[in-house]
Amino acid sequence: MEQQARWWAVIAVMSGIFLLVTAEQLPIGLLSQVALDLGVTEGTAGLMVTVPGVVAALSAPLLPVAVGRLDRRVMLTGLMISMTFGSVLSAMAESFVLLLAARALIGMSIGGFWAIAGSIAPRLVPEEKVARAMTIIFGGVTAASVLGVPLGTLLGDISSWRWVFGGLGGFSLLTAGLIWLWLPTLPPREPVRLGMLFQQVFNRGVRVAVLTTACVVVGHFVAYTFISPILQDISGIEQRNVSTLLLLYGAAGLIGNVVAGMKAARNPYAAVLAIPVLLLLVVASYPLLGTQPVSGVALLMVWGAIFGSISVSIQTWILRTAPNTEAATALMAFVFNMSIGVGALIGGRVVDATSLPTTMWAAAVLFLIGVVLVARTPSRLVNGGRIR
Repeated sequence: MEQQARWWAVIAVMSGIFLLVTAEQLPIGLLSQVALDLGVTEGTAGLMVTVPGVVAALSAPLLPVAVGRLDRRVMLTGLMISMTFGSVLSAMAESFVLLLAARALIGMSIGGFWAIAGSIAPRLVPEEKVARAMTIIFGGVTAASVLGVPLGTLLGDISSWRWVFGGLGGFSLLTAGLIWLWLPTLPPREPVRLGMLFQQVFNRGVRVAVLTTACVVVGHFVAYTFISPILQDISGIEQRNVSTLLLLYGAAGLIGNVVAGMKAARNPYAAVLAIPVLLLLVVASYPLLGTQPVSGVALLMVWGAIFGSISVSIQTWILRTAPNTEAATALMAFVFNMSIGVGALIGGRVVDATSLPTTMWAAAVLFLIGVVLVARTPSRLVNGGRIR
């Protein structure tokens, strides 16, 4: 019975991740609608992704330090309540500045939650079940793409982006209650201090994971933030079909997450190396091969499957190499979310200044750097480690 209760706790954490990632990326599907309603350009509207990404990045390392020995169950519950307020305020915002302020509150919730959630699996289930638990928890990331972002986009098309943000707030409040009910008491094993965060980068395995994640995630969001105009302008797909395609993109990501969870448990090095290699091939070729609806959709599905595998693959790498998993996970959450914000910002500037194909090729350069970083790392450094 105790073990069954722990799996419900895993599902509660996954639900939180699902809602937070949905909230972070939801403006991607609603970009054109919000820009038109609040009177800003699509490039400027991309700040709805940049602002929470940057705030989440800063919150990820600082919140675990600030709360010290606070029970992680209390912390995760509080962050979901904060997410509720941020979503409701987003729905009520009458100007783009006020919307960005509400998005900043959501960003704080994202960073703090992610920093703790990534290291929680080994505390909830036996070691031999950790890979499965992480696949479920980080399945929330791809489930957000499968259901959250596409469904939000569809509901936004039917009603209004304000109703979508308001509904997200309601589900966040419900999830806060589930986390409080289902998670056991989780005092930190060792309080995270700022010094621990800096110490992590002296470990080569963590350092390579950090740099590779930065390159891959920045590159992805340089291009993916503008996936709606990419599908319309390059592949000739009508706007009314974009939400359906994002749903299929997310489904592909969910498959990628499951496959990567199994692969990373056996060979995390190979699982991580495959990500920038395949993204490089898909994104670089898209402006050349994705010029028809059929080929554009096919490349989009492959893109989704590959990026859907990143969270579980990188976290398995971290659990094999990091001297302090909670500190390393907080650092990774900082890098991941900062990279989302930076990628959206760079993509917005490139789109406004040049063209969509140029944006995709800029992303491909970053994927190439990621390939080099992983390829220069000995596989035994990662595969020889043990889950901590």
